[in-house]
Formats: sequence, structure tokens, C-alpha cells
Amino acid sequence: MIQRNITILVGITFLVAGLIYAKNVNLNLPGLNQGFAPTQPLAFSHRLHSGDMGIQCLYCHSGAEKGAHAGIPAASTCMNCHRFVTSGWNEVKIEEKAAEEEKRDPRFVVSAELSKLYGATGYNTEKMKYENGNGKSLEWARVHDLPDYVYFDHSRHVSANVSCQTCHGPVETTEKVYQEQDLSMGWCVNCHRDVNTGALDEFKGKYASTSCVVCHY
Repeated sequence: MIQRNITILVGITFLVAGLIYAKNVNLNLPGLNQGFAPTQPLAFSHRLHSGDMGIQCLYCHSGAEKGAHAGIPAASTCMNCHRFVTSGWNEVKIEEKAAEEEKRDPRFVVSAELSKLYGATGYNTEKMKYENGNGKSLEWARVHDLPDYVYFDHSRHVSANVSCQTCHGPVETTEKVYQEQDLSMGWCVNCHRDVNTGALDEFKGKYASTSCVVCHY
């Protein structure tokens, strides 16, 4: 009996230690993963781009309008703007102030985070051009990851005017993206039921299927 209790205690200890380790190294644990916010290779701010600048979600995640997957935008999409915008406005103003105090011309400013983007695309900010063969891809960590036995189609929801915030939370005020909802089957089904009962005014007259085979086929 004592040996059995020791075995159980050791097992619980290893389980707790494993969970603590997984959390510290940003592993996406099995389960609902609500609140999951992995470290990304580049500190992209949704608050700045989607909120302050008002860039539409579909500009970067164009796949959401066309098919099942929203997709991560290619670095070339970022470069549409960042060929010319090499740092934040605050960094530019700090350099201008320092140059004025030191009685010199302002230096060209490239932020530490954007230098990662330039490294990924092989863009030389001094020459203002791409140099073939110098790019290193950015390995983004997936935040929202449904089980393989679940099928979710972004385009159906976009065409039904379901806002991105419904599932992803207020990304326009979020500095670092995390999983806002638990994305459980119950959460999805309850939303569909609310649509069908008219509980959600913005979806009056619309129908959302609660058939198992829609998501599990």
C-alpha cells in the first residue's frame, strides 16, 4: 500500500513538473489552450496595425475570405509598407532629438524588430533593395490550432459577416495575440444555436447548422 502511494505521488510530481516546464517553454498543450500566447520570432503588434492604423484583417489574412484557412501573411506582404517604414515613429523622434543635441545629421533608423523582417526577406536597408539568397524565413508559432478531426471553414463565417473578434477577441487592442476563446465544441454549438434562435441580433434571419457532419466528416 505504501509503495503504491509512493508511485502515485511520484507520478503526480512528474506530471506537475511536466506541465510547468511546458508552460515555461511555450508548448501548446493538448486541450482547449485558452490563453495560449507563444513567443513569436518577431514582436508583431496587432494593436498598432489593426487598431491604430486601421489595417483590415483580410489585407494580411486574405485566405480567410477564400477558404478554410486564414493563413499567415507572407513577409512580402509586410514589405509592401516596410520597404519604406523601417522603424516606429517614436524611434525616429528620439534619433532626431539626439542629433539636434549633438549638432549632427539624424542617422537612418532601423528598429531591432524590423531588422528581423529584413533578414527574412533579404532586404538591404542601406541599398534599399533585395539581395537574392540572403533571406532567412520567419518560423511563426501557431496560436489557434483545432484538432485534426475538426473541420472549420473561415470563408463561410466571413461571408456570414461573423467578425474576426467573435473568435479571436479584440485583436485591435491586443499587443500580443493569444487564444481568446476556448474554441470547444460546446462554445461553437452554443453560438450556432444562438444564431438559430434569434438571440444574436446581427444574425437575424440566418441559419447556422448544428449537424455533427458539418464539422466532423
